Formats: sequence, C-alpha cells, structure tokens
Amino acid sequence: MTVEAAGIILPSDVLIIIMANLDMEDLINLSYTCKFVNLLVHEFGWSLYLKYNVRPSFTLQLARRSWSYFDQVRYDVASDRCWAQAKFNARPLSHPWRNKYQPKIALSASVLLVAANYTIYAYHITHSSSLDDGAPGVSYEGSYSFTDRPAITSITFIPDRHSERTVAVGFEDGRIHRVFLPHFQQEQSNNKPLALNIERDPPLALRIVDIIESLTCSDNMLLSLSSFGTAGLCNLSSDSPLVSAINLDCRSWSSFICMKSSTPFTAFGTTSPNPLVVHAVTPSSLSPAPFAILHSTRERSTAVYDITDAPPSAPWGSSKQVIVSGWYDGAVQVHDLRSGWRDSGVTGTPAPLRPMLTFRDPWSDEPIYSVSCGGGSSSVVGAGTARHSVVAFWDVRRPTEGWSVHAPGNDSSPVYSLVLESSRVFGVTQSRPFVLDFGPGVTKETYPFLPPSTRSQHDFLKLNKNGVGYCVTQYNHSRT
Repeated sequence: MTVEAAGIILPSDVLIIIMANLDMEDLINLSYTCKFVNLLVHEFGWSLYLKYNVRPSFTLQLARRSWSYFDQVRYDVASDRCWAQAKFNARPLSHPWRNKYQPKIALSASVLLVAANYTIYAYHITHSSSLDDGAPGVSYEGSYSFTDRPAITSITFIPDRHSERTVAVGFEDGRIHRVFLPHFQQEQSNNKPLALNIERDPPLALRIVDIIESLTCSDNMLLSLSSFGTAGLCNLSSDSPLVSAINLDCRSWSSFICMKSSTPFTAFGTTSPNPLVVHAVTPSSLSPAPFAILHSTRERSTAVYDITDAPPSAPWGSSKQVIVSGWYDGAVQVHDLRSGWRDSGVTGTPAPLRPMLTFRDPWSDEPIYSVSCGGGSSSVVGAGTARHSVVAFWDVRRPTEGWSVHAPGNDSSPVYSLVLESSRVFGVTQSRPFVLDFGPGVTKETYPFLPPSTRSQHDFLKLNKNGVGYCVTQYNHSRT
C-alpha cells in the first residue's frame, strides 16, 4: 500500500524504514498527517522506537507484555522526565528488623528476594494489564528460613527452565547451594506473616573454608568468591558443575562475570595494591592470571566493594566490555576494556588501565558499597554509600550534575545492595529494604502497607502530602 500526501507517494514499507530513524517527537508529528499513517505509527513506529530505546526492567517485564507499544512509550517518557527532575515516591518495604544485618537483594521478573541473616523474604511482583490500571506492584509473600540457621552472605538467581524461583545461595560456612523457593500454598490470615522452613540440598561445588562473599551468574556460568580470595567457576548445565578455581591471595569483596562479551571475562574487587583485576574465561577454565588491571584516579584506592555492567544507553554504546565499580575512596569508576589509556608510570604486566569516567559526591568521601546501572533513559549510575543510607545518582550524559538521597527512615547504615531498573530503584540497608519509584501510576496499594510501628521498632517515617511516598532528604552535588 502507498501513502499519498502533499504530493509525496511512498510505500508503507519505506515509511516503516523511515520510522526506525525518528525520535519520539518526529513520530508524534508523523502520526498527525493522516489516519493511515497514524495507524502505521501505532502498529510499527512505537515498536521500533522501543527497540532502539531500551528500558530494562524486571518488575515491569510481565506487565509490558500486556501494554500497547504506545502505553510503554508513555510510561518510559513519564519516568524519564521524573528522573531528570529527581521526582519519585520513596517507600520502605518493611519496618526495621529487630537486629542489624548485612543483607542482599536479588530480583527477577516475578519476585524480589531480600536475604538477611538466615532468612529470605519474598515479595511477589503483581500484574497490571493496562497502564490505566496503575503500575505493577510489589506485595509481601512470606519468608523462608533454613532449618540449620546458617547466615546467608550472598544470593543470585540462576537459570532454571521450569521456574523463576531458583537461586544460588552462599553461606558463612563456605557452602553454596541451589535453592528452589516454593510458592506459599495458603493465604495470609490474621495479619500473621507466612513462613516456611527449608533444608539445604547438597552443595553445588567444593566447600570453601571461609565466607562466600559474592555470587554472580551469566548464562549458565556461576562465579563465586570467598572473603579470603578463593574464586570458583561452575557450569550449572553440567553434571559436574565445578569448572575451575583460583586463589587471589587477598581479602576479597566482589565479583562479576560476563559471558556475553566477545571475550568472556570475570572481574574481582579486593583489598590489595591492584584492587580491581579482570581474568579471562575459557570453555574449560578460569585464567589464574589477569589480562587487565584497572586502576583508580587516586593512588591510595585500596579496595573495590562492588562491580556491575555499564548503563545500556551510555554514549559509548551498550558494550559488554565496559564495567562500573565502587571504590573505598568514594569514587565510582567506569573502565573500558577496549581502551588504550594505560598508566605508563606503573611497572608490571599488563600495564594498568585508567578509568574513562569517574563519579564522586563532592560532599562525601564515604566508601561505595554497592553499584547498579539503569534508570532514566537507561543512562544512570547509582551507588549505595557506607553511611546514613545514602544513594547517589549520576547521568553519564551529564556526569557533573549528580544528586543523592537518603533512604526512607534515614537509617544510619550502608546501602548494602542496590538494583536499578528503568523506573525503580530497589535497595537494602542494615535495617530494611526500600524502593524509589520514578514511574507513573504509583498508589498506596502499589507497595506493602506498613501499619503504625510499635515503640520498640523506633521507626521514624513520615508520609508525603500525596499519601503515597515517604519524606526523604535529598541534595544536589553541585557546589554552586
């Protein structure tokens, strides 16, 4: 079919090719030309726009399958605008726990998990069939406790063809277990939380004599790292999962694995003269020697506490060879493994790579405990700091215009774990999990209702005037 307008005759397939190169405003203007082009834009234009303007999100994944392409664009535009204006609804997901922990969070399309001490708290991701029905919510499901009560030190989702509720869990006793978290069979009654006791299956690999500090997974490869530097690589699709193990011989904190890179690699964050190193992954082993050493902009940066991949829509492209790391000196560093910018003043092989970008909160030198990327326009780097439950944000397109916010409740705590999505930020302090929601359609029912706290819980929460979000303190990084 062809379109005739203002003396121009174009086949519809040519128009579709043109649409692939248009931005949002151009698509809107094009849709006003005539009824047929309007239908063409809604059927093909918005889907092409979404293809080239990716907004990764676990908790919106199921809902977006039901939304029209146009509604998805509407949601993304609204949340991007809120990110640019630093407007959001802050919600704690629970009252403070009785004790202080070093919890971890893991997120899939159907469930949010918060692991604290020997308990895993599960939050179900609710469905939204239409954007007009409101945003998908998060509701508390219940908790899982291990019968022998070992402390959980790390957790990550792993592939399972039959379920999205299978995780690898690392414990303080050096064991790693594959754990399936069953659905709760009965409804919650009498306001009493549901709880299940589960037993540990045989461990995935050889037991390590110290704490499992970090677990990360890519494809079917699971990478573990212990506090004293033992790194193990497991192939979860194999009957004999342990592939290789190396020893870093230093206090270790974080690990990262990327099997989608042209050269699969692992990265390790440690306390050492070279606190961030990258090792190659071969089909049969984990290389014992690093092929890249990544340095900081400061000479006395002695530790790296967390590592993640780069924002999908950064100016340098969505390369899997760019990694983001949180450092002891309060810096968030971005390194490009393809870069040739090396530190020639340092002896050794290989010569250390310098960071291509560095983010800092000028008002704080607190260590960075957690990092994650995503956010508005998929261009935001988030960092959880070591004190006062502060989360800092930077847009890689405007790196000097960062800002920070205290988590709801202003717990005097590090932000131990952080996950950024297109419109949501999930984090956890020593006392509780929380969420910052930048998207539209958030109501009182989107997140768990918190009844008035008892005096023993010492909860200092105050609702905003809109009755949805809670009051938090935020500040800009600008000194002017």
